[in-house]
Amino acid sequence: MKDNEIEYIYNTKSLKEQFDMFCKRNKPVNYEIALEFFSVFGGLNRDIDCSKSLESQIEIHILKRYRYIRNDISFITKGNDDAHKILSGLALGDRRTNSAFKRCKVSFDDGIDIVDDQCGLDMLKLEKTLSRLTGIEKDMSISEKLIFTTPFAHFWFAFVSPIFKGIRDGEFKESLENFANKKQDIITFVFEQLCHEVLKEVYKDDEVKILGRYWDNSGDIINLLGKTKSGKIIAGSIKYTNAKVKKPILSELKENCKKLEIIPNTYVLFSKNGFSTELKGAKSDTLKLFTLKHLKLLSSI
Repeated sequence: MKDNEIEYIYNTKSLKEQFDMFCKRNKPVNYEIALEFFSVFGGLNRDIDCSKSLESQIEIHILKRYRYIRNDISFITKGNDDAHKILSGLALGDRRTNSAFKRCKVSFDDGIDIVDDQCGLDMLKLEKTLSRLTGIEKDMSISEKLIFTTPFAHFWFAFVSPIFKGIRDGEFKESLENFANKKQDIITFVFEQLCHEVLKEVYKDDEVKILGRYWDNSGDIINLLGKTKSGKIIAGSIKYTNAKVKKPILSELKENCKKLEIIPNTYVLFSKNGFSTELKGAKSDTLKLFTLKHLKLLSSI
């Protein structure tokens, strides 16, 4: 298996390192294209033509190579059917352990054993809600979440593994249609992850020691929350839409922080397509604004 398809089998890298490698290898012309293609191919050991359509590259490099990639995937999962079901449940659901186990009809104890195994093999990593930065007592009923260590693994278990028989037989339509319906969600989540990496670079002089998200049983509340080495609290909102981010997004973030008894030193907003004039005018040491171009802190293109 010297020419393995999946880099992380032998060499696990951080998301920042994966993004940097992807950009240097495939040379996308801008960060929007870089993000779009990385959201699918990050972690896959192939040269991708970012000048072509994303769907055409999915067909060439993943769907038509199903049998080869499946062998490397099976190496990680040990061919365990329940592992495949749970991984697909996580990829297609809200990333919560409990909901994935219920979806797959696997007991909690058996499911946790499989999750622990996959975390140990670097397929997954565990994420806990950041209740310790709020004024709320930790609620033990709040389910933990899981993150795939590479975007490609997430793509595979969402759009390939659940319908492998058709793909194996050369039928790609269902996979591509499913991806088209979920494409925005997939790219948005990878953008969110990369924004966390950007924040680490911005605060290099005052290292971010705690960084994550806060959610409760009602859903996601704050998708960027952190604390620096000096004790500064950072709260942020990340939006991947074509519309410019406007002041109500900041107001909502502030209101959520108030409810959680968080007093941030700095608010940060990340946007795909920029900000309203009002928000740009409010930019200061306590309000920082970032766009796609700030992905240059992770890799130059």
